[in-house]
Amino acid sequence: MKKAKRIALVAHDNRKKDLIEWVEWNWELLIKHKLVCTGTTGGLIENALQKKLKEHHKEVTLNILKLKSGPLGGDQQLGALICEGEIDILIFLWDAMEPQPHDVDVKALLRITTLYNVVSACNRATADFIIASSLFDADYETIEIDFSNYLNRRI
Repeated sequence: MKKAKRIALVAHDNRKKDLIEWVEWNWELLIKHKLVCTGTTGGLIENALQKKLKEHHKEVTLNILKLKSGPLGGDQQLGALICEGEIDILIFLWDAMEPQPHDVDVKALLRITTLYNVVSACNRATADFIIASSLFDADYETIEIDFSNYLNRRI
């Protein structure tokens, strides 16, 4: 994992406000990294970051990849990026109290982050700990999981 991270930022509708507040609080750290977002979250994050840059008279080209909305396939797009080793950190503020039409996609996304040893946060406290870590702005050697026993098993 390089010093410049590839950070996925995702939020359910009821948690978008929390994620935008978190992004606004951490904007100076986040603009140094590549951001990947699903659906309207990407536009909201881009607007929030541009507003912060304008307020502080900074000219920075934002590096934001906007995927489809989660229920329209954005979760699968993100999952594919994780499988390809294109995501280092996932911040996914999901709504644990409201059933989602794509709950199985959310579960699959969280499963794939665990499977591929991707740093992940599902709540703001964990996101705060991740971004405050000394490893956040440093190179980090991840441990790749060996799936050969699984792949070579006899069925």
